[in-house]
Amino acid sequence: MQEPKSVGIWIRVSTEDQAKGESPEHHEKRARLYAEAKGWKVEDVYHLEAVSGKSVMEHPETQRMLHDAREGRISGLIFSKLARLARNTRELLEFSELFEKYHADLISLQEAIDTSTPAGRLFYTVIAAMAQWEREEIAERVKASVPVRAKLGKPLGGQAPFGYQWVDKKLVPHPQESPIRRRIYELFLEHKRRKTVARLLNEAGYRTRTGAGFSDSTVTRLLEDPVAKGLHRANYARSLGTGARWVLKPEEEWVYNEVEPIVSEELWERCHYILESQRASRKPPSRKTVQLFSGLAFCVCGSKMYVPSNSPKYTCAKCRNKIGVEDLEEVFQEQLKSFLFSPADVRSYLDQADQQIKQRTELQQALTAEERKTKQEMDRVYNLYIDDQISREGFGERYRPLEERLHQIGDEIVAVQSEIDFLRIQYLSSDEILSEAQDLHARWPQLTYADKRKIIENVVENIIIGQDDISINLSYLPTAAEMAAKGQHNPRGSSRPEA
Repeated sequence: MQEPKSVGIWIRVSTEDQAKGESPEHHEKRARLYAEAKGWKVEDVYHLEAVSGKSVMEHPETQRMLHDAREGRISGLIFSKLARLARNTRELLEFSELFEKYHADLISLQEAIDTSTPAGRLFYTVIAAMAQWEREEIAERVKASVPVRAKLGKPLGGQAPFGYQWVDKKLVPHPQESPIRRRIYELFLEHKRRKTVARLLNEAGYRTRTGAGFSDSTVTRLLEDPVAKGLHRANYARSLGTGARWVLKPEEEWVYNEVEPIVSEELWERCHYILESQRASRKPPSRKTVQLFSGLAFCVCGSKMYVPSNSPKYTCAKCRNKIGVEDLEEVFQEQLKSFLFSPADVRSYLDQADQQIKQRTELQQALTAEERKTKQEMDRVYNLYIDDQISREGFGERYRPLEERLHQIGDEIVAVQSEIDFLRIQYLSSDEILSEAQDLHARWPQLTYADKRKIIENVVENIIIGQDDISINLSYLPTAAEMAAKGQHNPRGSSRPEA
């Protein structure tokens, strides 16, 4: 029997929220009821009461929670709404990236986000896209400033290349390193082997700036860098993340600034020509391309469709049914657009859920009104006692039943709210996610291949390709039959509301 999912509950309620009646106990009870409805085990509760949401990442409770997620002690975190997790957008994006890295889920009751469900997994995709767009915006601003700083001769950030140093904000040859850099080119021109150059440098006692020995990869990087011939290259690479490798940007984004050369342009070009010739002669086999819809495209006969190496089309080996790779992507993009932009399409799945949510919301409103009425009655009894209109015994006889009733109503309000949470997350994609998903459609042509594949994996159940039509089944929207069946589910086990 599979172990129940272990989750944590995140409680961060400001002093202002507590004044409005949103107690930590209320939020915890609401989260526990949702976990119970899903059959999950609550492993721990993380308390940040009265802590500002401006920045919570360094808070001890936050670090304890992240440690539990990283170690697998919890595989999900339930909180009342995104603003309770973090008000800082950057921290929210960071939470999302960390939880995706730890293979853990985020469950926001207010926004109807549960990343353990297909609909909620869109959240990771959208948030990742948001983070990427934010990084691109920052990169654009930095990139715009780089040419200006380069023309002014100012440092462009980072360490000086090996063989150089920054002096008065100008890049000049380093007196100890520049001879070593020059020697690298001379040795490579003589031996034409990078490993041989690295070995000879190490045997001669030369070391890199960090004190490590030279490797063939270090030699390659230094040989390829044009700074040695007097052309400092900037804004040419980006990091894939902390501790990850760097990759080159498109050449049109590179920025060059003239500096004092270490070697002649002729020597640099001759070494560069040798490197390029060696690469061309190797020609390693290219990796097999994973098509966007691999594993998801099926022929109407039931067989999977693949893209043969000698054809640009998805092909059924059994009945030879075919469709072009680009044609299928275009069909998917249009289908995605119709699902995301057509209220009629989405509403056909969600009408029944809306009706149930409406009924439970009306009940919650009635209970809230009854709670307010009971509080007013308690105030009247208390005022009578203060004014000596009733005795202490009379006060107790009247006040205790009202107090008990107030607690009962409060528990019932939380229980009904948990039903609403369950229904909204079970049946609905949050409005925010749908809105962001629309933006994803608009940006589809600019997305990377990897991002496209990730979105497809998240939202597509399968694609059935016939001779004259294509059926794309999206996994994040339940079928009408499923909606009808699931509509009978009641997470509390009480009597069902009439439809």
